[in-house]
Amino acid sequence: MSASNFIVTLTADFYDSAGRPKFRDLGLSVFKDHSHIKQQVFKEHRKQIGADQIAGAQGVIVLTPSVTAESVSDAGDLLVMARFGVGYDAVDVNACTAADVLVTITAGAVDRPVAEATIGWMIALSHNMRIKDGLLRTGRWDERSKYMGRELRERTLGVVGLGGIARKTIELLRGFGMNQPLAFDPFLNVESAAKCGARLVSLEELFSQSDFVSIHCPLTGKTRGLIGARELALMKPDAYLLNTARGGIVDEDALFAALKDGRIAGAALDCFEQEPVTSPHRFGELDNVLLAPHSIAWTDEMFRDMGRAACQVMVDLSLGTKPRTAVNPEVFDSPRFKAKWERFRMCSICEGGI
Repeated sequence: MSASNFIVTLTADFYDSAGRPKFRDLGLSVFKDHSHIKQQVFKEHRKQIGADQIAGAQGVIVLTPSVTAESVSDAGDLLVMARFGVGYDAVDVNACTAADVLVTITAGAVDRPVAEATIGWMIALSHNMRIKDGLLRTGRWDERSKYMGRELRERTLGVVGLGGIARKTIELLRGFGMNQPLAFDPFLNVESAAKCGARLVSLEELFSQSDFVSIHCPLTGKTRGLIGARELALMKPDAYLLNTARGGIVDEDALFAALKDGRIAGAALDCFEQEPVTSPHRFGELDNVLLAPHSIAWTDEMFRDMGRAACQVMVDLSLGTKPRTAVNPEVFDSPRFKAKWERFRMCSICEGGI
């Protein structure tokens, strides 16, 4: 490929072993009016991106592989690692910054689908849907009166982290007749929370007063193990915990014990401390738990929108525009990054690719 091309490489896990896309729409149509952008795909899937896989690329769109210091050890041409999602705990951001590589996420694209999934799980838990389904499948019709449900009406949602997903969840829940939602977020003030309709409280108050505790914060050094036995002990016996964020935020041993002993009513878990989960998980032994393989919010629309956002990052960089979803925007101030960026931007302009 000529120097005028802006090369974008997708990790191999977007495709099956026959090279067919696993997902209906990855948003690649964003590139159709930009002939200077050329797409390619890693030849093989690895758990960790290798330095050899990024050779010659200006951008990499990353689904599940981790990005380490070794991944960007020879990043002379690489401008950006674009995470296909909003979590970036599998990306060594400091290493990328040191290597003059931008890290971006697809902020906003996941808000609606994760919010819908969260509400769906809230209803499924409080109406005992999994248990009632099992009653009919096993011919236990007469046991139905043992599993009375409860409505969302007059109940309280508590969100740990009041970012885009939690805000969209609160927005979609209007009309269910719930109490004012509670929020714990050390990065927001009372006024900011109030604009979203939530009341900012301590973590302890949130756990003790909520009927549903939904986790929407990123996994960081400060949030790892944030929710343990002490926090779970504060929950009401008829309350539920939902985690659509990241495994590691919740102490799984403490949660398993609380669920098994009936100290909380149930949980819905989309993420786990160790992923992927390739053998039956112990939480599957419990009737009061709903489980998903870190995909409860996966929809055609979600992948389309995340793809469009990631592809737009590539278009923006190729045209000399700063993407708005950078995790490490300080990279823009690096003279080495500026020189690298200018080289590929100017090549595209000079060759008439734009």
